[in-house]
Amino acid sequence: MKQLVGYITTGYPDKNFTADLALSLSQNGVDSIELGVPFSDPVADGPVIEKANHKALELGFKFQDILDVSEQVAKEVDILWMGYFNLFYQYNMDKLLPRAKELGVSGMIIPDLPHEEAKAYAPLFNNNAVANISFVAPTDTKERIKEVVEGAQKFIYMVAYAGITGSGQSEDLQPIITSIKECTQTPVYVGFGVNEKTAQDKVKGADGVIVGSAFIQVLLDESLSNTQKITKCSEIARSIKDKINS
Repeated sequence: MKQLVGYITTGYPDKNFTADLALSLSQNGVDSIELGVPFSDPVADGPVIEKANHKALELGFKFQDILDVSEQVAKEVDILWMGYFNLFYQYNMDKLLPRAKELGVSGMIIPDLPHEEAKAYAPLFNNNAVANISFVAPTDTKERIKEVVEGAQKFIYMVAYAGITGSGQSEDLQPIITSIKECTQTPVYVGFGVNEKTAQDKVKGADGVIVGSAFIQVLLDESLSNTQKITKCSEIARSIKDKINS
């Protein structure tokens, strides 16, 4: 069964909604939830997620909110935190990783923490049984891939193209997915630009997909009530899960 990871922006429109949405998605085909930590300059994210980040910050998001949401849902849902390193560093990694473990968070996705710098934190992640998700890009050489995926945990985030999330660009990912699988048994999930239209193609050769902008576009639709947003996102999740496994 190929896996579906769903990204949602924590605190937009509020943390209770985030918790309700996470639980609903998990009941409708999403295997893991990325709780995004809103940031003022999300360099790896496209305009859709960036807009949700800014709206969450305008509504008063605090880092404590992601801890509160995790406490509500992590016993029922596989939770990962996705955010930029400065946000986690400010909290203090020595305190944050034990707290993540206590809450039941299974991993962290930090797109701006280079592999070389992440090595310094590997013992801290390992000691707290929290995975630091490794990234591989289409521009990576075979030598680079081998280095990055060595010891990779939970899954490898295969960036579907060299760019930002939510874009419509596409690339032939089969050669690089093959290169990754030659170096590791860790599952490979494809992210960036995955939606109902592209999921079936993107998952070829991979073990799962990561979906973000497709859900966030629904959250940004002000014509929908919160209940309608949760219903629509859950429908999208079921559709994508069916397509990647058909």
